[in-house]
Amino acid sequence: MTDTPKPARKKPQRPAKPAAPKEKATLHPRNRHQGRYDFPALIKSSPDLAEFVILNPYGKQSIDFANPQAVRVFNRALLKAHYRIKHWDIPADYLCPPIPGRADYLHFLADLLAEHNQQVIPRGAAVKVLDVGTGANCIYPLLGHADYGWHFLGSEIDAKALAAAATIVKANGLGKAISLRQQGNRQHILHGLLDSTERFDLSLCNPPFHASLDEATRGSQRKWRALGKADPKRKLPVLNFGGQAQELWCEGGEIGFVTRLIDESAQLPEQVLWFSTLVSKAANLPEIQQRLKKSGAFEVRVVEMGQGQKQSRFVAWTFHDAAEQAAWRAGRWIQA
Repeated sequence: MTDTPKPARKKPQRPAKPAAPKEKATLHPRNRHQGRYDFPALIKSSPDLAEFVILNPYGKQSIDFANPQAVRVFNRALLKAHYRIKHWDIPADYLCPPIPGRADYLHFLADLLAEHNQQVIPRGAAVKVLDVGTGANCIYPLLGHADYGWHFLGSEIDAKALAAAATIVKANGLGKAISLRQQGNRQHILHGLLDSTERFDLSLCNPPFHASLDEATRGSQRKWRALGKADPKRKLPVLNFGGQAQELWCEGGEIGFVTRLIDESAQLPEQVLWFSTLVSKAANLPEIQQRLKKSGAFEVRVVEMGQGQKQSRFVAWTFHDAAEQAAWRAGRWIQA
């Protein structure tokens, strides 16, 4: 009689080890906003911030980031305390940007310029930067000039936003360092904006991320849930960081805007050393990189950034080969 084979004994499964918590992405080392905000110091410098300070679920001082007015007053306090910007305000319902993330973009761009410049960041008025879509807040020129002394040209299609930015520049006596210019054709980004003799070491851009107002609204709702603010009893603003239509969405969304920017940059290859743009959705990178390859870009960089749990990135590209880049640096930064 043949013995019936015994079924193989299953090894007891070990309980899965809990996944290690993800390490929080850190700010750039030169970013002025490391660690927790010093609210007592900020309030001392800007007393009107006091009414907006709350305790978060962990018992730490914070502000209600779902309140546009709170974010606006908070930004004003940060700019005054860290960047000596004494006068800053924007019209209601215009985009109020998170300053640490905007500063990170500039610091990583500075690293890009230093990379083949003996690791020395070029500073001062010799460095010209084009801010595409500077907005009413004018944030990149303010931060970039404060940290590196760079001079900026900010472009904008919205007349009201441009007027608000001009008021900020004038009120802080920055007219020699920051110029503003309206893009008169809403179908174009760079076309028709620059004089053929103008040259810029960098261009930067915070493009509209969404393809529709509905998509932008859903994005804000996700932010509220992440911030623990989704309270059905409370009336929340439609967009927690404010923003006009052209600041938040456009036809084709982020990928549509960025591909147009790439195409237009290819028509001005000699006027900017490094073009760049933020890219909010990593899924858009393959199409963007393919478009850049098609455009004839000599070199492309994708730079990852992070603030807390948030991941972000920018793409930078140049049409200048190595010899042309060296000549550019020697001709423009010798005094920087």
